[in-house]
Order: sequence, then C-alpha cells, then structure tokens
Amino acid sequence: MNQTSLLDSARNAWALSPFGLGFDIDHLTESVLLYDKPHARVERIAPTPEQTGNPVLLVTPLAVPVSCWDLRPGQSMAAHLATEEHRPTYTIDYGEMTFADRSMGFEHWVDGILPEAVRRISAEHDKPVHLVGWSHGGTMSLLLGAHLPELPIASITAIGTPTDYRLNFTFLPFFIAHEAVGLAPIFLATRLVGGTTAPVTRLGYRWLAPVRELTKPWALARNLHRPEVLAKISAVDRFIDEMPGYPGRFFNQAIGRIVVHRDLANGTVHLTDDLKIDMDRLEVPTLLIGSTTDVLANAASVEAGVSAYRNADVKFVEVAGFSHLGLIASSRARELTWPAVDKHLAANTTD
Repeated sequence: MNQTSLLDSARNAWALSPFGLGFDIDHLTESVLLYDKPHARVERIAPTPEQTGNPVLLVTPLAVPVSCWDLRPGQSMAAHLATEEHRPTYTIDYGEMTFADRSMGFEHWVDGILPEAVRRISAEHDKPVHLVGWSHGGTMSLLLGAHLPELPIASITAIGTPTDYRLNFTFLPFFIAHEAVGLAPIFLATRLVGGTTAPVTRLGYRWLAPVRELTKPWALARNLHRPEVLAKISAVDRFIDEMPGYPGRFFNQAIGRIVVHRDLANGTVHLTDDLKIDMDRLEVPTLLIGSTTDVLANAASVEAGVSAYRNADVKFVEVAGFSHLGLIASSRARELTWPAVDKHLAANTTD
C-alpha cells in the first residue's frame, strides 16, 4: 500500500472513530412537508413537475426510522421512485414511542393514522394511492386494504412481510413458549415497561444478524481504503442506532395475533373486541416480495399470502440473497427488488 493509500485509510479510520464525522452525513433526499401530527409526519420526496401518475406512500414499519426508505445515495427507494421513476412519493414517520404510547396498537394505524395519510395524499393528486410497505409496514398495508376497501388505494406492495410465521424457523421459540407456558410472561414484561425500549429493539436487530456483527470489525479493517464500502456499513449502523421502540400493545398484538395465532393466514385478524379484520375483504392488486435468506421474513412465510388473500390478485416475487433491510435498501435491491415494485406500480396505474 503506497503512502497516499495509507493516508486515505488513516483519514477513513478517523472518520469512523467516535471523534470523526462518519460518511454520508448529509444523506437524506430533499423533501417537503405535507402535514405533521402526533405519530404521523408525512413528507413528499423530491417533488418536481415531471412527477406523474398515482402517488406512492412508503409505509414505514414501527420500531425503525423512516430513513429505511432513504438510507444513502444509491440505496434510497424513496429517491428512486421520486427522481428516477418520476412518481409522487411520500414517506410517513411515526416518531419516538414512549411509555405514554404503550396502549397504541395496530388499530391506531389501520383505523386512524394510515387512512388519513391515504386520503390526504389522494386528495393532493386526485388519484388513488399505491401503498408500498416493508416488514410490518406491509402488514399494516394489507390490514388497511382489507379493513377499509373503500379507501382510494391503487395497489399494495408488501416487501419482507410474512403471512404465515409457522413457516419461519426464526419465530419457532414463540410457538414453543406459547405451547409450554403461554405468552403471558412476554406480555407482562412489555406491559411493565410500556413496550420494547429502543435499546432492546436495536440489540434484537443486531442479534438477528450475527454474521454481520461478528465480521464487521474485519470488514472495516480490510476496507479502510474503500470509502464507498465504509459508507454502506456506516449507513446500516446509523439506521440501527436510530431505531425507536415498539408500543407495548402493538408488540403484543404482533407476537400474539400475527405470529402465534397466525391471524393473517387464518383469514381474520383480531385487533380489539370491536375490530376484527376479514382478510377476504382485501381486493386490490397485491405484490408480495420475499427472500429465502431473510431471517425475519423468509420467502415461504411471505409467499403464503398468495393463497391466504383469496379475493385479491396476489403475485409473489422471490429475490435471492437478501437480508431484511437489504430487500429495500441494499445496492442489489436496485437490480431486483425495485424493478419488481416498478413493474407492479406501472401495471396498476389508474386514469
């Protein structure tokens, strides 16, 4: 390694240190605010007069920052849709979750927060809205489409969104615990603290990617002369460090109703005594995308939605070799995931 390379590596090492500024600090794509309410900050990404067609709402899952859609240049689905596909594109940010939000559940999103976002975005463009959700953002999109089929929804895309968690080995401990002692111990813990705190959420995400965490020091060391690689690693670390927690009720519903009781796969999702969502009411064109290497949403658990959502035109696309976040925000997502989404949106454009 020559002297210039050594100096570049030293500068990069400093940038990665606690004293450095990191990489791609000003990474967010330009946006303008549509509206800002508690747990619902909706922004339009890079608006231009050239943007046409049905607007897109990128439905963020809980317990992750909205930056999942705009991780860094070249790894931003939001920027891709807005500046390359020229579609009016919106994100929704729920903000921090505190102990005061512990009673918020799925019903607060599918019966309040998300319907308002869809109506207001639709009114801006006088067109139905495409919903593109990742992880539980996909779950909420599917629930919304079934709960309020009269909403102006043009299509739904659910990326890394399982329908039948029995088909995913990662969640086997929850089924074992349920059969052995029930879920009361888990629910009691989340009720006491109001949910899963941000540090617990971040630790859990890192625990589910052990290979990345164990190999990261070596990856950083051998790529000190490659700022592009370092920027990608730093972007994921920044994303994890910004994760908020889950409200207690939402987390308990996710584990109890969606995972263990398999409500999506069985056809009726029990959210409250007064709100039971019949998934047969889902009729909009729906695309499901999954990867065999996604530990949180393997392809089989995602593909189960093809048979579960019987009254919708459901298509499944398998993309190979992705992590959960990688499905939407890796360099390879541009080659496989994003084109599948683009094709689905184009096929379901309305007049």
